[in-house]
Amino acid sequence: MAHSADKGRVSSRSVLRAILFLFGVCLVGYSIRPLWYLRLKEKATAPGSDCAKDDPELNEELRKDIITLTLEELELHKSVANETLEHTKVLVSDARRASSHYQKEAEKCNAGVEICEEARERAESQLIVERNLSTLWEERSRKLGWKDSRRL
Repeated sequence: MAHSADKGRVSSRSVLRAILFLFGVCLVGYSIRPLWYLRLKEKATAPGSDCAKDDPELNEELRKDIITLTLEELELHKSVANETLEHTKVLVSDARRASSHYQKEAEKCNAGVEICEEARERAESQLIVERNLSTLWEERSRKLGWKDSRRL
């Protein structure tokens, strides 16, 4: 009976063998991986290099050295900077035009306000003169016997 109980249990020796086997497989895979990756890379680049043989523009681009590429990039940056500068100049010109227009409108408005203020001051002084005249005439009328019917 004791022998049949051992069949159901997994021995620690067999677990150790399985672990060592997996470790060995991983080690072999890790060792072969760079070689396998290099072969795949060569296979992938081989068709790509065949395609470029017939394209003269691509061949010319690939033959350029770092100085030529840097100069082309600088020229591209220069043209972008010039376009941006021109766009900025147009925007500044538009802003100046709008500012000038609004300044003229503000000057018109200020002139109109000054005219209205002067007219209000004249009307106020005329009203004071009229009130004084009204008071004077009312006093004269009372002296002559006039009685205000509204005050009664």
